[in-house]
Amino acid sequence: MDAHEYDAEKKPQAESTTAPVEEEEPTKPHGFFARVRYYEKLLDRKLGIESNSLDRVHPEGRHPPNSLAMAFMWASATMNISCFSTGFLGKEFGLSLGQTIAITICATLLGASVTGWCATMGPGTGLRQVAISRYSLGFYPSSIIAALNVVEQLGWASVSCITGGLALSAVSDGRLSIAVGVVIVACVSFVFSFIGLKGVMMYEQYAWMLFFVIFVIIYGESAHRANLAAPATVSGLTKSGNVLNLISVVYGSSASWSSIVSDFYVHYPVNTPKIKIYLYTTLGITIPTCIGMLLGACISSALDTNPEWAAAYDDGIGEILKIIIYPRGFSKFLLVLLVLSGIGVNCIAIYSGALSAQLFAKPFAKVPRVIWSTLVFICILLIGIAGRDYLLDVLENFLSLLGYWNTSFFVIVFTEHYLFRGGNLANYDLDAWNTPSKMPVGYAGLTAFLCGAAGWIVGMVETYYIGAVAAMIGADGGDVANQLAFVFTSGSFIPLRKLELKYVGR
Repeated sequence: MDAHEYDAEKKPQAESTTAPVEEEEPTKPHGFFARVRYYEKLLDRKLGIESNSLDRVHPEGRHPPNSLAMAFMWASATMNISCFSTGFLGKEFGLSLGQTIAITICATLLGASVTGWCATMGPGTGLRQVAISRYSLGFYPSSIIAALNVVEQLGWASVSCITGGLALSAVSDGRLSIAVGVVIVACVSFVFSFIGLKGVMMYEQYAWMLFFVIFVIIYGESAHRANLAAPATVSGLTKSGNVLNLISVVYGSSASWSSIVSDFYVHYPVNTPKIKIYLYTTLGITIPTCIGMLLGACISSALDTNPEWAAAYDDGIGEILKIIIYPRGFSKFLLVLLVLSGIGVNCIAIYSGALSAQLFAKPFAKVPRVIWSTLVFICILLIGIAGRDYLLDVLENFLSLLGYWNTSFFVIVFTEHYLFRGGNLANYDLDAWNTPSKMPVGYAGLTAFLCGAAGWIVGMVETYYIGAVAAMIGADGGDVANQLAFVFTSGSFIPLRKLELKYVGR
């Protein structure tokens, strides 16, 4: 986006950033929500917790972090035990290590590219991702994205808490239950996310260094056992179907950030080069995700020839890491540090989950973010405890579902931007982001999203359901939900949006 398009915005705005609010003396509270907001403002003045985090951040009120944080924050969020666990799915699908490596790299890059493009909208608009979607989906239909975002962040954080709980249980030799480990990881994450974007970014910029060193150590102690010679255990059409299934899971893992990525980019300068944003974000997700997933794939390939590892794997992800790392006391120390890797994704999940809840509807925005953060935290605890014994099932089903709807989301926002707004942010009335009468009605956006959902249903492969089209691909089905979502969404949105503009005018 060109900086000169925003020259007119350099004057003071009626709907300003949080800076003027921070200078006002908080008024005496009346009522529960008012009292919470009163203390939020007090903390905002001291710690910068973003008591007005929904407002559009105008160019003159931005305090940008280091540009490299665009890559580092995703490294901290993705280089974790959850991605490591996802690497085992290639073996579960009966694929060889060579096939799993190729699929992981390509699918991760594709999903990260979707997120990387969505990231370019953040600095230019100063708006959160759900608010940006109002310009294409419509004001009220964008509430669907907000709701799905909350579910998505609950799922990500729950998976992270489960893997952290497994690691803590392994460290304690089973004396600490997985459920208690889930609670510990969730509580620490909540503390960081509570203080807002400043706290999240402070943690995310540096935590990745520690996890990178740990993963390098694990590679050094385990990669030589990888079995590249082992062939795939499936063939023919069933093999093709399982390749599609793994692509769907891995792609969904990286594309899932696309609906929240701009939440973390609103403080960067308007004239930040788009190519820089895209590359930093795409590579910042791709490289660390592959580091974790490929490590899991290498270790899983050795299970058939290493009975000790196989027995440990049956007891959980934490147990196999404890067996692999030498010396044994050092392995427990590293496992404790790896638990911290879950905090990175949880900070992002709790922060964006609370923002999305506020953006669901105007009445919801009146509820202070700290209350939404607390509710999200409680839900994460409950889901994490309930799903602690079904990690791979949760990963396989959850990550695939994320890719489906994020594909439809991306198609609609991308098409609106380039085809109907000329790829120019000057064609957006950015100050009207919270005014329903100035947003698209949403007939086209909602219908296209639902058409995309029809594609998911007939093309998905989940533990509990296989779509009609997917069932035709091999014995286990082949997941083509993302491909069908892309075709169904774009094929319906383009003509419907043209009709909407012609007869409704917005």
